[in-house]
Amino acid sequence: MIPPVVDVSWWQDRREEVVLADVRWYLDGRSGREAYDQGHLPGAMFVDLDRWLSREGSPQEGRHPLPDPETFAEGMARLGIGDSDTVVAYDDAGGVIAARLVWMLRVTGHRAALLDGGMAAYDGPLERVTAPRPVAVFTPREWPAERLADIDDAADLANTVLDARNQDRYRGEHDPVDPRPGHVPGARSLPCRENLDAHGRFLPVEQLRRRFEQAGVTDGALVISYCGSGVTACHNLLALELVGLGHGRLYPGSWSQYSHASDRPVATGEA
Repeated sequence: MIPPVVDVSWWQDRREEVVLADVRWYLDGRSGREAYDQGHLPGAMFVDLDRWLSREGSPQEGRHPLPDPETFAEGMARLGIGDSDTVVAYDDAGGVIAARLVWMLRVTGHRAALLDGGMAAYDGPLERVTAPRPVAVFTPREWPAERLADIDDAADLANTVLDARNQDRYRGEHDPVDPRPGHVPGARSLPCRENLDAHGRFLPVEQLRRRFEQAGVTDGALVISYCGSGVTACHNLLALELVGLGHGRLYPGSWSQYSHASDRPVATGEA
């Protein structure tokens, strides 16, 4: 298995050996595909988060439930990503969106990593048109139960639950997309975007590790990560792995599921 995060030099040294994936997506409704068409890293394939990395959402399951393994496999195969390929994924937001693809590939036993710094780390010319790759063979694999958490797990105070959203949403000051503002009682705020420096690159490992420790994560902790809909939460899980604190579990329903469950209590303010 390769590291969960690689830099531009790592990718450039292996450009002929890896598949580059552009996973841009925007909460405000802008089109990731249009952004890709306007310019992307050379050779990158566009991965549609709504089509291949999730299935149709609902109040009962959240906005971005994990797709069926067969749907994920179909998407990867169509993009020319096969069972034995190595994937490097990026976006224009420090990897907080592309982390979803990387996490999905890694938990199913594939080699995948985030490109540290994403588009901003590359200073060469962009492409507007990239030739499609031949259809590949990508075998469907079930999502491993030990890497997933549900709403009851997230509410269990025996777990160390991390909220990857920005702090204002954690505190319940506002919520632009979900019915109730706030956070899961007992969850600790660990905004995924604060895993990054001013250039959109991951903080040094020692500094990242201190962030997790200050949030209550220690060796052997039962960590669960959630966000608004189970996408950016994957960024915290990759960072957790990067600093050597284990793998943790993803709560795919995240706040978009929890906030619809009117029988569940909601906390606001600081932890």
